[in-house]
Amino acid sequence: MNATPKVIVLKFGGSSLSTPELREIAASRVLEARTRGFAPVVVCSAIGRAPDPYATDTLVGLLGPARNGPNRDLLLAVGELISCAIFAELLTSWGAEAQAMTGAQAGIRTNSAWGDANIESVDPENLARAVARGVIPVVAGFQGADGTSSITTLGRGGSDLTAIAIGEALGAETVEIYTDVSGVMSGDPRRIAGAHTVDRVNWSEMVELAGNGAKVMHAKAARLAQHGTTPYVIKGLRSNFGTAIDEGTPIDRERPVTGVTALTDIAFVRIIPGEEDIPKRAELDRQLLQRIAERGVSIDMINVNAAGVFFVCDLENVDVVRDELKDMNLAVRIRTHCAKISIVGASMRGTPGVMYRVVRAVTDAGVEIIHSTDSNITISVLVPEEDASRAEQALHDAFRLGRKASEEPART
Repeated sequence: MNATPKVIVLKFGGSSLSTPELREIAASRVLEARTRGFAPVVVCSAIGRAPDPYATDTLVGLLGPARNGPNRDLLLAVGELISCAIFAELLTSWGAEAQAMTGAQAGIRTNSAWGDANIESVDPENLARAVARGVIPVVAGFQGADGTSSITTLGRGGSDLTAIAIGEALGAETVEIYTDVSGVMSGDPRRIAGAHTVDRVNWSEMVELAGNGAKVMHAKAARLAQHGTTPYVIKGLRSNFGTAIDEGTPIDRERPVTGVTALTDIAFVRIIPGEEDIPKRAELDRQLLQRIAERGVSIDMINVNAAGVFFVCDLENVDVVRDELKDMNLAVRIRTHCAKISIVGASMRGTPGVMYRVVRAVTDAGVEIIHSTDSNITISVLVPEEDASRAEQALHDAFRLGRKASEEPART
């Protein structure tokens, strides 16, 4: 009786498939997985980036301002279909039988939230049958099908979500996500001197990093992996080196921060209360938050207290917020062109003095702190956008993220 194959899921982003040379490197990673004793399942994003002809943003341009719906999702799914068919044929030409599959053929069922669908279930029967025959499934990422069999798409970065969901459904040993950078960085190397690849982070840290601006992982995929405790690795395609995401490293009070992230194009909204009594004030707070939610505006860094209601939103939603609140007779103050800088680290929980170090580092760098929020493993400060890089560098330096202790020069 044959043993159950050890499945590994390998996901390749669009930049990792954009040229014949890169596709050959990607194919070699799949065959290397076989030599390690795994049965590979591949997930592909659309080839390249705009203006490449089959990139998702290029396909979006063909429709112009078309609203989300089944026609738009059908078109946007084409990029991944082309990509997985080409990649499956490349593997086959190298002597490894491979079968391209749509998201629906791979068993991915979603709701009908066009353009940003949620995966409701994965039936891995077709995938498992192919693996049992020694065939490599090559699945189109970023897509599934709803209850009417209409093709749906999963939103930006949705191929990461496809890979994690398939890994969960198949009980994969691990998921390897290949990108054009070598894993999770301690900060954005384009803005922070000394930023380096972090060897290992835990699931909760990755959720916070992804949600606060780290571009290497789709936030919904990070949350799904955390829920199912699927171990995964984010690697550079060329380097084959990166970051392991699993239960993480032991708590280190001396080095409580794992990474620094930034989000820009943010507006800070302050809603200042009048002289209403407490019950009326509470009702106003509830109404204004309800109105914003019903307009589909996502808000963050929320604080409701006696001084007012404070939150941030994307710059593109400022007019919506202002319009929605204009008839409520409230004093609304909006400051645009802000940046949210966050530090993330599981070792921050229970470590005293972290917030003091944040405030000291940012203010010593001459940067104004407009607003702040914190949770167990994340502290975020809002700063003027023009000072964002200075704040990032100050925090990266203050928490000694640029060089690991074991790599520091010996003292004589």
